Order: sequence, then structure tokens, then C-alpha cells
Amino acid sequence: MTSQEITTTAKNITGADMLLRSLQAEGVDTIFGYPGGTIMPVYDELLNHTEKLRHILTRHEQGAVHAAQGYSRVSGRVGVCFATSGPGATNLTTGIADAMIDSTPLVCITAQVNAPLLGSDAFQEADIINMTAPVTKWNFQITNHTEIAGAVAKAFYIARTGRPGPVVLEITRNAQVTRGDFDYAPCEGIRGYRPVPGIPMEDLAEATRLIASSHKPLILAGNGVKISGAEEALVRFAESGNIPIASTLMGLSVVPTSHPLYVGMLGMHGNLAANRMTQEADLIIAVGMRFSDRVTGKLDRYAPKAKIIHIDIDPVEINKNVRPTVEVCCDARSALEILAVATQYQDRDEWLEYARKEYLIEWENVIKENLYPEREELTMAEVVNEVAVQGEANAVIVTDVGQQQMIAARYSKFNNTRSMITSGGLGTMGFGLPAAVGAKIAQPEREVVAFLGDGGFQMTMQELGTMLHWGIGVKVVVLNNYFLGMVRQWQQLFWNKRYAMTPLENPDFVMIARAYGIPAKRVTERKYLKEAVAEMLATEGAYFLEVVVGREDNVFPMVPAGASISDLIFNE
Repeated sequence: MTSQEITTTAKNITGADMLLRSLQAEGVDTIFGYPGGTIMPVYDELLNHTEKLRHILTRHEQGAVHAAQGYSRVSGRVGVCFATSGPGATNLTTGIADAMIDSTPLVCITAQVNAPLLGSDAFQEADIINMTAPVTKWNFQITNHTEIAGAVAKAFYIARTGRPGPVVLEITRNAQVTRGDFDYAPCEGIRGYRPVPGIPMEDLAEATRLIASSHKPLILAGNGVKISGAEEALVRFAESGNIPIASTLMGLSVVPTSHPLYVGMLGMHGNLAANRMTQEADLIIAVGMRFSDRVTGKLDRYAPKAKIIHIDIDPVEINKNVRPTVEVCCDARSALEILAVATQYQDRDEWLEYARKEYLIEWENVIKENLYPEREELTMAEVVNEVAVQGEANAVIVTDVGQQQMIAARYSKFNNTRSMITSGGLGTMGFGLPAAVGAKIAQPEREVVAFLGDGGFQMTMQELGTMLHWGIGVKVVVLNNYFLGMVRQWQQLFWNKRYAMTPLENPDFVMIARAYGIPAKRVTERKYLKEAVAEMLATEGAYFLEVVVGREDNVFPMVPAGASISDLIFNE
């Protein structure tokens, strides 16, 4: 049977065929994965579905799950990845945990040994169900072909609804090869699972009263704004009340950075205005964010003057870290649309002028020196800024984790939502390159630029092979300081410059990139940077740019761990 004849019902087909038909019924067109022995029946059947299902062979299972994350985060769709049993499945777990904490909808499908062998320590048997239970919204072991359609339908429903997250399905080999009849129906609800709470009108009315009486309100926008598609509603609400907006790291790009009410990023390496306004605000309106420790700093000194309105779809997040004055547990978009209508415009010139003055302080103490340094060495900020200027703030920015992540967050510019893809809660080194691959596949018409450190790049640099294999045109920028930079920064500031195991002896990255057929260049001097970035952005398809930056180029401002966000430091 060809893929053109695939329907949601069929007679006498294998479990592997049922699985692939189920994915198509859920609208899946792209799968990231890596084959192996126990999942071989699925991969064999995949050859009969190539007209409707595109499988991207990554070079490692970790690459597959991070690529699925990047795909999901840019597109808003559920990302899908395959792995075989045993080490194939366990290699997915870091990405699954990453997706859980960053609310990324994934369906991760792993194989398992034949059902009669379960628990016998058979070759490549690993208990992935118990391993992933703490880091999934739901997981399920399929041991019979009759369970496949229902389990897939339930998996996608759970992954994408409410606060999204990863789901793991494990399919034994016997379930893949057994034949039977197939009848697929999407899941429309699960008893006891209420993903979208009702709209709490009384709480929203109280929130409206607090906003009306506030003189120094501040909106904190998190990833939940993107997830709910609430970007336009957020801007309408902010403009209706003339309220400044700050964003979390995961919330970056929900508002264009050029918007006059946008005051910057919050947190440990956030912008001065955003952090100091948090401490001076009389009202915080937190939307789709979880008050991470990297945002709040020392909790008993956080936002000391503010009443707090917390809007979030997940009741677990409300009251978990910060006790709000008003709890609004519902979909962010629904809440913001109501507040946008109910909120009255107020003159907040003095409050917005405070933001401008704090920016000028940050400019004089940090930004100017980073963008226009007097020292000979290139800075990471110069590179990120050059890409932002020449790319006119239209690129999807994907980062790895570390100094380059924070610099990219601070100095990138965004015109469009879903344009900042990074590992937020788990902080997974190696995330950047495969996530950029997934992002580019999701939106091939957009420029995708991956900012990577020399350490994180080497964790998953084999995914250059995926770029070569599938012609994926990611622009890769490695900011090379020959260190594990963020750890080194902490060692410099708090460990008496005892650089324990952080200096790196690196290979020739340009030679490696060229070996994968990717045009590549190394920049070591400022006078060549602008030209190199222009060449990168003008090149059709993939490009690799290595920029050698200062070995002790640090990220400031910085809030030391355990300190208040009032206790910013500007230099070493």
C-alpha cells in the first residue's frame, strides 16, 4: 500500500504501520531519529511512508531530541523523535528533561524488547518508563498492537494541551510486527485531566482594580505568552494601560525589542532597567512565567514594594516560589484579552523615564565597553550585535548554554515572536546546534543563526553531519575563548581564579566544518568582523563562522548566586 492510500482505518496491517499512520493522522510530517535493532520494523515500514513522513537522521539520539525541541519551539507544533531501546532510549533522557522544564511539547517514541523478555535483562533492555516518569507529562509502554492508535492519540493530546510537555511511548518489538485492524480517532479528552482551567472572572476583576490603582506597574512576560499565542494580547494590554514590559530569558521575542514599552530581560544577567524596576514596582503582573531562581534571586528580598498578580495555566506554579496577591489560573491569552479591554490608559512618564535612566547607567557601565571596546580583543557582544544589525533583527536566534547564551540574549534584537530558542531551565550544553537544525527545518524560509561556545559546540558537533546530509542551512557562529567560559567566569569571580578543568585545547574548527562541506571562516581581528558576518548572511545555505574572543570576556551585569537582584555587579 502506498502512502497516498493511507487512511485512519485499515485491515490486517502491522503495528509499525499503525504507528506511522497514527502520526500522520496527528498531522506529523517530520520525525527526527536514529535506528537500531528493536525499532527496525518501524524503520522498515517508514520506507512505505516517505511521501508524507520525512525522517531526519541525526548523528546521535541526543541530537534527535534537541532537534525535535527546536522544531517545536519555532513552529508551535509537537516535535517527534524516534530511538531504539536501551542506549538509544537513554540518550533521549536529557532532552526529555529539558523539554519538561521548558514546557516543550514532544512525543518521543522508543522501542523495547519483545514483551515476553521484559525484565530479563535482554540485550539493550532498559526501563525507560521508570527512568522518564519524573520528567514527562505522561509515559506508556505498548506491549500489544491493539494499544498503538489509542496511545498515540492520548500522547499527542497530553503533550500539546494545557502546559505542554514531553510524552514517551515505548513500543515492544512484538507490538510492531503483529498484524491487526487499525482504526484511529483523535483524543478529545481524558477523565481526570483538565488541561485548560476556566476563566476566573472574579480574580481578573480584582487584578483590574489593582492595575487601576497602581503607579509603577511592571509586566513580566514568560514563555507561557508564546505557548498560548498571547503576544498580540500582551501588547494590547500593555499599551492600553501604558505599562512597561520585561521578559524572562524564555520570554524573549514575545515583544519586539524596539517596542517603546519594552525595558529588557530579567534575571541574573538581565538588563538593569528590568531588574531595578522589579525592585521599585508597586505592582508586578507576571504572565506565563514560574519565578525561577535565576529571575528572582534571593526570594525574601524580591520585589519588596510590589503586590503581585500571577497569571499561569499551571496551578502548580502559582504560590510555588512567590506568593501572589491575586492568583489568575487560566490560559494567558484569555486573561490578557480581558485585561486589555478592562485596563485604562494612565500617564506613566515618570516611571518610563526611570527605565530610560537605568538603561543609560547600564550603557555607561557595561554596554558601551562591550560594543565599542578599547581593548584589542574582540568581545562576544560585538559579534552578536553585528549579526543583529546586519540581519535586521529578523533571524531565529538559537543558543547553546553558557556565556554566549547570555550575551546572545542581551544583545540580539527581535522583530518576531518565537525567535529566541535556548535551553532555559535545565541549561543543557550541546543543545544549540541540533536545536538550530530542528528550527531551520520547521521554518526553512527564515534565517537561523546558532551562537555556540567552543565547549558546548564540541558536545554535539557531530550534527554538522546532519546539516551536510540534509542540506540544512543553519548559520553557525562559534564564539571561541578557549574556555568553558561561564564556569571560568564563576571561578574568576568567586574561586580566586582557580581555573580547575576549564581551559580548553581546541581543534581546528574551520577545518572540521569544511570537512562537512560547509563554507567556513575564522576571525581573530575586529577589522574583519563586519565583512565576515556579511559574507555569512549572504551565503546561500549553511555557513560556519568562528570568532576568537577575549579569553576573560565576561557577562555583566551579574547577580551572584543567592544574592538579591538589587545586588548587581558590573565588573570583576
